[in-house]
Amino acid sequence: MANPNPLKQEELAQRTMPVQERSMRRVDAILNTAAELIAEVGVDAASTSEIARRADISLASLYRYFPNKSAVIKAVAERHLERLQPVYESFLNDFDLEAGLDRLIDQLYDFYRSEPGYVQMWSGMQAIPELAHLDMDDFLYHAGRISNRVMEFLPRADAEEIEAIVMMVSRTIGSLMRQAMVMDDATARNMLREAKYMLRLYINTRLGELESG
Repeated sequence: MANPNPLKQEELAQRTMPVQERSMRRVDAILNTAAELIAEVGVDAASTSEIARRADISLASLYRYFPNKSAVIKAVAERHLERLQPVYESFLNDFDLEAGLDRLIDQLYDFYRSEPGYVQMWSGMQAIPELAHLDMDDFLYHAGRISNRVMEFLPRADAEEIEAIVMMVSRTIGSLMRQAMVMDDATARNMLREAKYMLRLYINTRLGELESG
């Protein structure tokens, strides 16, 4: 069989690349617009027609990428979670359950307050099944990775106990964050300062018990 003509392959790549780039830019524009609209009017009031209008595209063009509003919401949420990955990676790499955990809480809080649409979308996630599933999957994924890191330092500890501790701490932080999102900044930071103290006491006590046991 003859080898493919490299010149034709290059021409094909040159023709398809701009299309792919345009599509990626358009999807990004749709998601940016959707997030800003959600931040402005909330999830319920955000409509695909208004997203399309603000993104300066036709509704038919929007539906080429997202079949309905739920698909847009899910894509915005997935992008939120993706943008949070470097925060978790940094915590896992420089693993520290005191200063590192404090820093993680601060970074999560700053992200939640600054990311367009995050507060409005995730504060009511239980009403949106797609978001509830995404949240649970993300929670279990990170809890599993953090549990594995703890086990590196306490290899003889009971894995199920470690997992339960990590899940409790993770869920506590998540609940506190969602409360903090609807408070004024000064009140929220005061609450989180106390939460850090409470969590350090709990973690040190429980891990100390497991290490000595």
